[in-house]
Amino acid sequence: FERVDGFTPDDVRQNKALVGYQEIKGHWIFDIKMDGKFTRKARFVAGGHMTEPPASMTYSTVVTRESVRIAFMLASLNDLDVEAADISNAYLNAPCREKIWIVAGPEFGSDEGCVMKVVRAWYGLKSSGASWHAMLLQSMADMDYTCCKADHDIWMRPAVKPDGFKYYEYVLIFVDDILHFSHDPKPTMKTLARLYELKADSVGPLDRYLGANVGQSQLEDGSEA
Repeated sequence: FERVDGFTPDDVRQNKALVGYQEIKGHWIFDIKMDGKFTRKARFVAGGHMTEPPASMTYSTVVTRESVRIAFMLASLNDLDVEAADISNAYLNAPCREKIWIVAGPEFGSDEGCVMKVVRAWYGLKSSGASWHAMLLQSMADMDYTCCKADHDIWMRPAVKPDGFKYYEYVLIFVDDILHFSHDPKPTMKTLARLYELKADSVGPLDRYLGANVGQSQLEDGSEA
C-alpha cells in the first residue's frame, strides 16, 4: 500500500485526488491448512467482488496434471533430479493492474483512517493472479527458458550433462509452486531465490505435489522410476 498524504477519504470520493480510482474494502481470512501440520493462516485480502476488471486483466493459467506426469516420465528416462519450491506471498511481488484505494483500518496502526493506494497485486483482487503470472513468466524468459507451445506453464531450456548428453531441463509452474527437472537444479533455484523469497521448508526434493504423492519405486528389472 502507498499512503496518499494531504487528502482525506472524503476528498478522494469527491475526486479531489486519485481521479479514476475506485474505493474498495478489505477483510481478514482465517484458515487451517489440511497439510498434515494443520498450519494456521491469516491473510488480509481485498474485496475483489467490488471491482469489474476486463477479462484480459484477469485470465491466468496453471500447468496441467497431464503435463506434470509427462515431465516426471521425462525425468525418469533422462535420469534428472527433481526439486520443488514455493514462492512466499507471490502475488505481492507483482504490480496492481487495477486503480483502487482503501481507507486504512486498525490493522494499519498509526495510519488508520488514511487513504491508501493499492500498488501491489493484493490477494483477493480478480486481476492479481494474472499480474503475478505475467511477472513470473517474464522472469523465466529472462533466464533463457522458452515457453512450451502445448502448455504455457512449462518452460524449457537446452542443457548438457557432464558426460555430453544433451537434454532439456524443465520448470513447471502452478501459481506459486515451482517444479524443476534438471541434472543440476541448483542454478535455477538460486536465481529464483535471488528474485523472490522462497519458503525455506519448500525448497528441495518433494514427496507431494498438487495433492498427489511423489516418490521413487524400484521396478522388477532393478531400475528406478
